[in-house]
Amino acid sequence: FGSRQSRPTHNSARTGSLTAPSQDMARVKAYELRSKTSKELLKELDEMKAELATLRVAKVSGGAASKLAKIKVVRKSIARILTVYNQ
Repeated sequence: FGSRQSRPTHNSARTGSLTAPSQDMARVKAYELRSKTSKELLKELDEMKAELATLRVAKVSGGAASKLAKIKVVRKSIARILTVYNQ
C-alpha cells in the first residue's frame, strides 16, 4: 500500500489544472466529427496523435500537471475520431 502515500500529492497538483486541458484544444464532439469527411478525420487523427506524443514526452521529462491531465482528454478524442471514422 505504499502507492497510496503518493496519491495526495498527485491529486493536489491536478486540482488547479481542471480547466487547462480545454484551453489549447477543446474536446472533440462526436456530432461535429460526423459532419467531416474521412480525409478531414484522418488529418485530425494525425494531429491528435502528434499532440499525444508531445504530451507523453512532457510526462517523461516531468511536465506540468495540466499536461498530465490532458493526456486523458487527447486519448478520448482519438477514440472518438476512430469511432466516427469506422462507422
